[in-house]
Amino acid sequence: MFFNELVARRSKKASLQASSKVRGNKQAKSVRFVATRFARGPALTDAFAAKSSRIRRLATIFLALASQYVAAEAFEIQLLQKNGEPMAGAVVALEPVGSQAAIDAPMPAQPGTMDQINRQFAPHILVVQRGAEVSFPNSDSIKHHVYSFSQAKTFEIKLYNDASPEALVFERAGEVELGCNVHDWMLGYIYVVDTPFFTRSDETGRALLEAPEGEYRLSWWHPRIRGSESERSLQLASGQYEVTVTLSRSLLRRYEQEEFTGGDYD
Repeated sequence: MFFNELVARRSKKASLQASSKVRGNKQAKSVRFVATRFARGPALTDAFAAKSSRIRRLATIFLALASQYVAAEAFEIQLLQKNGEPMAGAVVALEPVGSQAAIDAPMPAQPGTMDQINRQFAPHILVVQRGAEVSFPNSDSIKHHVYSFSQAKTFEIKLYNDASPEALVFERAGEVELGCNVHDWMLGYIYVVDTPFFTRSDETGRALLEAPEGEYRLSWWHPRIRGSESERSLQLASGQYEVTVTLSRSLLRRYEQEEFTGGDYD
């Protein structure tokens, strides 16, 4: 009986020692893991901070977009010439002012394209937001030499065809008049606005925009509209808002493109 009791005690002692060894190994592993995390602490902290920063930026953009489109109000402008005829093809823009400008600033600028088709700029008038990239493909089989001396953007694109040059960024708001050194009759415009809320009037002179409630500067532009009286202040309130603008001066003479008939430049 004494022998059996001794065996049982030794067996229990061995079991306790094995259990203790297992716990010791787990504790050692835990210590090594903590030590490793501690040693890598700065890298892990930097990665976490970077991820948190990205999340905050995405949240900011989401809230900005939500504030602009969820609470958007419809706005319609009727633009008429001095003689009462509709002013078609004009650029119409709502530029936020005051505290509203800070809300609307994060809107990304969409890229634009100014093509050359049948020895003409297409479209004749391109509207982009400030900061947008504009590409200049050439769909003609002949070469062109596009340039602008405008204050808002001065540039020159050498003769080219069958390839698109690198897109240009338009950083300043205003009118950019385009020409071609090879084909003198070619004339086009890029109008850069400092707002995400813009469009062009249709054949009836009407333009529809959506923007949040707030204070804005309403402006309109066309190469044939004379410079004065081209904007007014506007308080956009809840519900559809309509306004009619009649130009006080006659339009400038229409520019007729007279195509060169002496031959092509290769």
